[in-house]
Amino acid sequence: MHLPPSQLGPTSDEALMAIALREAARALQAGEVPVGAVIVDADGTVLGKAHNQRELLRDPTAHAEILALTQAAAARGSWRLEGATMVVTLEPCPMCAGALVNARVRRLVFGAEDPKAGACGSLYDIVRDPRLNHRLEVTGGVLAAQCGEILRAFFRSRRAASGNGGGGGTAEQPARR
Repeated sequence: MHLPPSQLGPTSDEALMAIALREAARALQAGEVPVGAVIVDADGTVLGKAHNQRELLRDPTAHAEILALTQAAAARGSWRLEGATMVVTLEPCPMCAGALVNARVRRLVFGAEDPKAGACGSLYDIVRDPRLNHRLEVTGGVLAAQCGEILRAFFRSRRAASGNGGGGGTAEQPARR
């Protein structure tokens, strides 16, 4: 998929988040925590898109962001993703935030905040830490209601299936992955 440069900017954040939400829906269908991500280059060309696959791959690092970064690096032929934008439905965790810094991603766009494990402004702010060698521009809250609702629905379903009200999150604040 390619978005012409004329479509890059504030309105394209929503279009890209819609792609990430479709990835999150794929995770939901697979019984994974519904987080989706897409990464595009400066011209708007999709370099990678993914959803959580920790259960499928039995891999604790198989978060949507990590999988999308891996695809993007392969597409570009380099681990340096300068000029790229990552769009993800949930604020990245410390692992994913660190990977974004290490990959030299230029910009991060996320949907729902994660007050329990978010590392891009909520709990930590790894991606803008001045002590690190690279910092990202961050835009949060894009389509936050839709991004949050798919997570809340997933955890409500999990709690109902387990027969208890616990499960690591509340209807208002879902647990991270």
